[in-house]
Amino acid sequence: MLKVENLNVSYGAVHALHNISLTVNDGEIVSLIGANGAGKTTTLHAITGLREASTGVIEYNGKDLRKTRANDIISLGMAHVPEGRHVFTRMTVQENLEMGAFILTDKLIIRKNIDMVYKYFPRLKERRKQMAGTLSGGEQQMLATGRALMSNPKMVLMDEPSMGLSPLLVREIFKIIRTLHEAGITVLLVEQNAKMALAIADRAYVLETGSIIKSGKASDLLNDESVKKAYLGA
Repeated sequence: MLKVENLNVSYGAVHALHNISLTVNDGEIVSLIGANGAGKTTTLHAITGLREASTGVIEYNGKDLRKTRANDIISLGMAHVPEGRHVFTRMTVQENLEMGAFILTDKLIIRKNIDMVYKYFPRLKERRKQMAGTLSGGEQQMLATGRALMSNPKMVLMDEPSMGLSPLLVREIFKIIRTLHEAGITVLLVEQNAKMALAIADRAYVLETGSIIKSGKASDLLNDESVKKAYLGA
């Protein structure tokens, strides 16, 4: 479904990503784990066209994403839930969701998708007329995720969905990720909470200073002594 080969990204003189290669197959949850500054967010930004790659291959269902404008990638069935949520703070919850459906023209489908999001996130329905900027961090994360779902994506890239949330809300967000996966959505998950990310994933990659140092079945990495020592607090 998604193929990344020998991806290199630089910020001026800083070589941020070094020959990153990864795959995400249809129906999988794949996690990218690593410390702050490892290159996880940069990898997602390169995939979705928010950061230009220096060299490498990025293909989604055979389509060359490096030759696709960032605002057109969503039309291919890929959605991005960014780090920090980035909801439209001066718009209501419902207006934020409608913005997520900007590629759709059928009002009935948009209404159906809004109902779907409210089914996943009943709290958003309760706050549908509330300004997004007044929501809690957890509610904003729900809104950012719901907004991404409005475009009927086949694959969702999620960047640090648990950041800044209480343990209770973290469990709720990961429960939602599982629900989305069960509904047939493929997920590429960037997450600092390595234990939760590996517990939910089929496969995973470990990034360190811009390079992939380990990859494999998530269950194997969860029991890998070096991963446990570096990322799981063992």
